[in-house]
Amino acid sequence: MTIQTAGNPHGPMRRKEREITERAEIDAILASEKVMHLALCADNMPFLVPVFYAYNGTALYFHSAPAGSKIDILKRNDRVCFEVSAYYGVIEDERACDFEAHHRTVIGTGRAVFVEDEAEKVAALDQIVALFTKTNFTYSPRKLAHTTVIRIDIDQIKGKSHGFPKT
Repeated sequence: MTIQTAGNPHGPMRRKEREITERAEIDAILASEKVMHLALCADNMPFLVPVFYAYNGTALYFHSAPAGSKIDILKRNDRVCFEVSAYYGVIEDERACDFEAHHRTVIGTGRAVFVEDEAEKVAALDQIVALFTKTNFTYSPRKLAHTTVIRIDIDQIKGKSHGFPKT
């Protein structure tokens, strides 16, 4: 996985002063947030959905029911784009069109993989659940069978920040 390179569908960052160039900062954003916007495409029609996710340092995981629009699309096209943002408020200006968002954002592309290995599936679910509670759970075989876990193997990633001092 690389930080943004040529060929990324989003191209190079126009506002270089806002680009996050340190991988550790991108990882910290992915590790600290809970909601990822996942963009899929089927038959030239875009599909965007927010999902709760977990990040293990190399891949993103989310869970789903075993059927539905996103599952149908992913079975036909495993290419995805994802976005995670941390929003900290508005930076006001005296001119209306010069307001800015105080934020950090990560955008990337990758491939979705349906997780079949039970140990990997449980580890991903544990990581997602840990975002919301300190309670440890066990998953019944029935529940595991009816829960789909998807791993996003990240190909490219880039970050943008505004309203923070440069490190």
